[in-house]
Amino acid sequence: MGFGDTAKKIQTLADKAERTYQKINELRSEVEETQTTVVDTSERVQRLENEMAEQRAVLDAVATEVGVDLESVSTEAHITEAERAAAEDAGDGAEPAESDGGESDDDESADRDAA
Repeated sequence: MGFGDTAKKIQTLADKAERTYQKINELRSEVEETQTTVVDTSERVQRLENEMAEQRAVLDAVATEVGVDLESVSTEAHITEAERAAAEDAGDGAEPAESDGGESDDDESADRDAA
């Protein structure tokens, strides 16, 4: 009688070990896929960062050529975005006067003067 209980316990233990082994293999596979995805994503991000740097250099050169002050344009964009975020945080849904995300009247007149 004791041997039957022991065999049953061993079989239960073997079944649990098999399920655990299968789960470990599944997890190993998922980890390998995740690592591959991370490496691919890292390479893609690096390429995009390089491309952005190149585009920024071209933009800086063009802006300098036409006389646009990129720092003031960038500052204005950040201010507009901060005002929009503050309005959203306040919960009133109101947007700042310059909601088009474009240039302000001052920037537009400066562009006309430069042309």
